[in-house]
Amino acid sequence: MLYNQIMTKTILHCDLNNFYASVEQKLHPEYDGMPLAVCGNPEVRHGIVLAKNQLAKQAGVQTGEAIWISQKKCPGIKLVPPHYDEYVKYSKIVYEIYTTFTDRVESFGIDECWLDVTGSLKLFGKTGEEPANIIRETVKKKTGLTISVGVSFTKTLAKLGSDLKKPDAVTVLDKASYLDRIGNLSPSEMIMIGRKTSKKLENLNIRTIRDLANADKELLRAHFGIVGVNLIKEARGEGNDVVAKYFEHTIPKSVSNGTTTPRDIKTFEEAKVVVYALAELVAVRLRSYNLLANGVGVYLKNNQFDGVSKQIALNKPTSNASTLAEVALDTIKNIYNFNLPLRAITVAAIRLSNETNLQISLFDDNSDEREGQLEKSVDKIRDKYGYKSIKRGVILKNDLTGNLHEEDDFRPFHQSKST
Repeated sequence: MLYNQIMTKTILHCDLNNFYASVEQKLHPEYDGMPLAVCGNPEVRHGIVLAKNQLAKQAGVQTGEAIWISQKKCPGIKLVPPHYDEYVKYSKIVYEIYTTFTDRVESFGIDECWLDVTGSLKLFGKTGEEPANIIRETVKKKTGLTISVGVSFTKTLAKLGSDLKKPDAVTVLDKASYLDRIGNLSPSEMIMIGRKTSKKLENLNIRTIRDLANADKELLRAHFGIVGVNLIKEARGEGNDVVAKYFEHTIPKSVSNGTTTPRDIKTFEEAKVVVYALAELVAVRLRSYNLLANGVGVYLKNNQFDGVSKQIALNKPTSNASTLAEVALDTIKNIYNFNLPLRAITVAAIRLSNETNLQISLFDDNSDEREGQLEKSVDKIRDKYGYKSIKRGVILKNDLTGNLHEEDDFRPFHQSKST
């Protein structure tokens, strides 16, 4: 029987509890028993809470809020900068544990993933709860970190289960009684439903997961298209998404880099500097994965925290930084007039494809390809001597991009070679 034809699956969703803060506590044992938050650098306007431990959470500290607000809520809170390399190290150890239980381990970020243990269940117990507890205890023993595990028969319900009880817990949502457990929760608790979708559902008098499970398919199809039908299926426990194999190469949907600049971006010329710096970071990552972009996305946030975004398709796939930057800048010209300064810009490579599948026409202008080879040579120099060893002239001595390549920046602009 084919894998995707199996009627009943046993799927786990494993979520490392307060992951970044938990790793930081291991790095700072002197803060044991104290509220702690991982924070960005306030000097470059990243002065927000990026993660917090359980004690800080209990004091009301929230991810994304300003540091001074957290200190007001929790006067004794310990603030530490992020150490991304350490998070990667611990994540790899945990994923190695997961792969001893099944080859179907699908990442949902550095700190959480799905495991399908359907095929290996007999090795570890009669129900999914047994391997879930073995994994939970193994992670704790080998790393000192805790995980929460949801056990269910679909990816959506397993994810919801892991969110129900934290930290260091296993929650089972089985076919017979899952709706009794979660039926009265808001649909927004489900992974694919955000605030806007939740609000639209509420306007249709669908306020709980039970309401969604009992909703009329044609009604939701009329308002959401096929997505609405899929929402009903997931609420009814009819989802059949496959958990990908861990060692299979999958192409990500996008690669992006963004930054909140040390000061406001007041003109297009200032934006140009930032966009080129971001495009270079994106291009380096594309080339390291042997990927090409078939489109470019631009995401802007002004100093009033209002956002605007747009995506543009490319005529020809590329991993060329100049091409990505030029398309992004043309897009900015069309969507933003700088009546208000910008405080943040993100550039994304979208609709990605594998470089090995690229077909080149004999009649194409190969200038993009030639520049791509030059950029690969630059990559090798930077790999040996550091990213800052070579810079574009447009970026040199500019205070808007100085923080983009700093080691203490929270965003993972660099990947370790063993990733």
